[in-house]
Amino acid sequence: MTDANPRNRLTGVLLLTSLVAMIAGAAIVVPSGLTLNSADPGAALAAVGEQPGLHLTELAFDVLGWLALTAAGLVMSARSARAPEPHLVTLAGGLLAAAGLAGLLHDAGNLALTQLAARPTAPAVATVAWAVLLTAKWAVNLAGLLWVAATAAAAAGLPMPAGLRVAGAAAALSGAAAVVLPWTTGTGGPTAALEQLGYALHLPVMIWYGVLGGRYLRHR
Repeated sequence: MTDANPRNRLTGVLLLTSLVAMIAGAAIVVPSGLTLNSADPGAALAAVGEQPGLHLTELAFDVLGWLALTAAGLVMSARSARAPEPHLVTLAGGLLAAAGLAGLLHDAGNLALTQLAARPTAPAVATVAWAVLLTAKWAVNLAGLLWVAATAAAAAGLPMPAGLRVAGAAAALSGAAAVVLPWTTGTGGPTAALEQLGYALHLPVMIWYGVLGGRYLRHR
């Protein structure tokens, strides 16, 4: 038994942890109205101020998800020498880790918003909240772009069945559509409904990595 199998299992655990944590976070955000649209910072501050505990719980899940994704990318890169296309696996792992870091930057902005929501009457708090929200939204868009690129590289370079490879390419296309959505809204920014559509379009990417994580866990 080579030491590639423990690495495979670790990668699988990290990918599945990321999937479960992010789905749990989304399950809190969407029905509770905590999507925090940057076009309406006042409403975002009010939503967080009314549900700070729920917001922090969602953030905890999201941070766990992005951390697990970052770690999975690093482990994936570390085992790339054993793959048929090691340069593509290194690229995929590096992009995945970078996506995780961009996602953590997004969460940092949302955490800062929690503190702003606790002082809604402070001078210029709405302007600061708008800047924080805008930065956080574009950070998560960058994370999505890096995640899509990692998916395309992984589908091309990792050893896997042809069906899973095609599914990875399809998931990358769906994720790319989610990344493009904010660019179609001009200076107004995406609406809450459009953001939820973006979540739905990223879901195939998340599920694909979940399937990939399951394969890693079963690998012998």
